Amino acid sequence: MTEIWLIRHGETDWNRARRLQGWQDTPLNAHGANQARRLAERLDEDARNGGFDALYSSDLQRTLHTAEPAAARLDLPVRPEPGLRERCYGVLEGVTMDRLDIEQPEAAAAWKSREPDRPLDGGESLRQFHNRIVATIDDIAERHDGGRVLVFTHGGVLDIVWRHAHGIPLTHPRDAALLNAGVNRLAVENRKWHVMGWGDVTHIATLSADDIV
Repeated sequence: MTEIWLIRHGETDWNRARRLQGWQDTPLNAHGANQARRLAERLDEDARNGGFDALYSSDLQRTLHTAEPAAARLDLPVRPEPGLRERCYGVLEGVTMDRLDIEQPEAAAAWKSREPDRPLDGGESLRQFHNRIVATIDDIAERHDGGRVLVFTHGGVLDIVWRHAHGIPLTHPRDAALLNAGVNRLAVENRKWHVMGWGDVTHIATLSADDIV
């Protein structure tokens, strides 16, 4: 069995603006950087009860910069993994949620439909995204069988993990908490997934967007 701790990146300005990020390489804002620091402190404490064997991150800067403070505290190299990227939203990337239907009506309809094989202009279908994430997580689990691994990734990836672990169809609306800098624990054994804990943000619960250091 491999224990995988999946962590969504810290906050970005695009998160606040409710702008679809996808593969756009957006940076953390100051609040997100603070979240990353608090997260690193928490993971350092967790490691005293059993270390981490490896640390992987999506290769986009918002995840890499969330991972780096933890990597420094834990003395682990960051292993960039493109397979952990957010879904590619194609022409929808950079558009705010309230403008999707106005600026890209056809692509917005495809995205909202949740039809797994419906093409998304310039992006990935939902099934393509699902298959990429499942294959990447299974590969990481097999590389570190019996170990405990950190994975820094994105909200859409966490949604796929939640669904796959619980057998929830891709067509079902999202119902999982996908929290910035939250800790989500997954057990993987023989390609069977089990959620051990989800949406833990106790380490940043008292941190406000005004706490800029």
